[in-house]
Amino acid sequence: MTAVKIIKVLGTSEESWEDAAREAVEQASQTIDDIHGIEVEDWTANVEDGRITDYKATVEVAFPVHGEQ
Repeated sequence: MTAVKIIKVLGTSEESWEDAAREAVEQASQTIDDIHGIEVEDWTANVEDGRITDYKATVEVAFPVHGEQ
């Protein structure tokens, strides 16, 4: 049986929520091996003068826990 660890990561983008989620995964994958999936927990944004300036995606990143080798 494999244990899975889940962490929350916040990605940001000036383009879209999807791009923010993609950014979260790309950044997390720089320090985490074997990401198996994500769940988007929340979509938020910053607004200035009636326009969205920054899209934010809070994602839960799932990856297996590896024992010492």
